Amino acid sequence: MTDRLSNTKRPTSFMQKYGLFATCMITGLVVIPGLYFAGQISIEQVNLYGRYMTFAIVALGLDLVWGYTGVLSLCQALFFALGGYAMGMYLAHHGGAGGAEGANGWDIPACLYVVYPYKVGQAPADATLPWFWKASYWLPCAVALGIIIPGIVSAIIGYFGFKSRVRGVYFSILSQAITVAAWLVFCMNNMFFCGTNGLTNFKTIAGFDINSTGVKLGLYVVSFLSLVAVYFGCRHIVKSRLGRILVAIRDDESTLRFSGYHPYIYKTFAFSIGGMIAGYAGVLYAAQQTIFAPAEMEAAKSILIVVWVAVGGRGTLKGAIAGALTINILYNTLTSSYPELWPYILGGLFVAVVLLFPRGLVGLAEDFWESLRGVVSRKGDSAPATEGTEVAT
Repeated sequence: MTDRLSNTKRPTSFMQKYGLFATCMITGLVVIPGLYFAGQISIEQVNLYGRYMTFAIVALGLDLVWGYTGVLSLCQALFFALGGYAMGMYLAHHGGAGGAEGANGWDIPACLYVVYPYKVGQAPADATLPWFWKASYWLPCAVALGIIIPGIVSAIIGYFGFKSRVRGVYFSILSQAITVAAWLVFCMNNMFFCGTNGLTNFKTIAGFDINSTGVKLGLYVVSFLSLVAVYFGCRHIVKSRLGRILVAIRDDESTLRFSGYHPYIYKTFAFSIGGMIAGYAGVLYAAQQTIFAPAEMEAAKSILIVVWVAVGGRGTLKGAIAGALTINILYNTLTSSYPELWPYILGGLFVAVVLLFPRGLVGLAEDFWESLRGVVSRKGDSAPATEGTEVAT
């Protein structure tokens, strides 16, 4: 009897533990590619879903910083853009014909013509490729820079901010001010980031045509697998002892400091990890776009990332993914039919989260399943005993 009962419970336990993960993996790696090969969706839609995966990666980084550490960062878009620019420079280097050879022997990408006084393909004798463009010529270096540079920048911002005990809304304002300042810098032509036009002329990646269906499908798969890897990496952090310290900082930082800890060290660590995650997402996003401009680091972009996490469920990694994917899919669906109503829909959704279901979509789903399970169990308890049922005494 005991063996039979234990065997009947194992499948339920397995499904509760791995059912959602298996469903997501099947959807991402089988269903969406299968729909494309069956002709039900276009490669442009697959490419769009790949970009949405990168948005979910950014949301995971913010959830680690805000949901678990309690630091509301409004500069995640800056880190995202730094990673995107590192990848965009690599793609501009290999943009095919249209550039010009500079005086130092390096080809000047065609997109730089907007900040050089020459026509495309006709560089003056003294034109040279800016030194900070050279490291992005190789793909591994570009990917590494897209992760390391945001990590360094976030570590500097976090260390001096948290060391000075800048907390709460003051740190949020500081992070947003830094983002606006960086946006102004990248918009300047004399900084050689191609100004407001951004990086363009993306033709090849690793020697393959970036606009081919195979490359677009491959980048989608890489983005999906990266999302899974980042999720489990963040999950490992929050489930560890370090994660418990981060939650303690969020709940009562002063008590933790009086207990002998140095919260600024842990906050800087979480902020740096969040910046590196956002930078990696920017690398993947730039590879799936035809342009990367300073508009990607505007202050509104960082606020939108906060909305993704809040709507999905702050402090739940699944919620960050659900919020990012849900809002972007809704945006793509509704703006095609009711573009003027989208700001009101987004604002109403955010207000509803704050007032009606503060745990977000994930909390709403959990409450629904709990109530459904309670109804089912009550029906089972009230069912009459069948004939031949033995009652233990």
